[in-house]
Amino acid sequence: MGHGASRLRRIVREVAKFGAVGGAGVLVNLAVFNLVRHTTDLQVVRASVIATVVAIVFNYVGFRYFTYRDRDKSGRTREMTLFLLFSAIGLVIENGVLYAATYGFGWNTPLQNNVFKFLGIGIATLFRFWSYRSWVFRTLPARETAAAPAPLLRGEPAVPAKAKQQVP
Repeated sequence: MGHGASRLRRIVREVAKFGAVGGAGVLVNLAVFNLVRHTTDLQVVRASVIATVVAIVFNYVGFRYFTYRDRDKSGRTREMTLFLLFSAIGLVIENGVLYAATYGFGWNTPLQNNVFKFLGIGIATLFRFWSYRSWVFRTLPARETAAAPAPLLRGEPAVPAKAKQQVP
């Protein structure tokens, strides 16, 4: 298998882990949202913001210690700052959809609230996946292996990089 297949496998595994943590985060988000809505008199978007914040904390722990546990851990302050920044943008996206549906279109039944909350989560998730993997949980630099490189295509012998650079 080539480098492309290996890279694809890593991305699929990353998406699956992100999805597992994110799926659990969605359940936390929706559960807290509905709990707050049914036990308080808060307006729908305020209840949603509270639920989103709880889910953000839950997701950070899951992403840092499960999905991206093999990523660079050297700059935790930077990581947390960027995570909170991108999470806040996701919060605005997620709750902006709910706000537009509730106050812009008047769709304010419990079912409609949950549908648009879920839709907002989905849209914000696309942004979060891109931003977290690109900026927050950065990939560690590739390690150079001590073993000789694998032979090239068509049975050509493997030549160390230093030998290729030296021209007589």
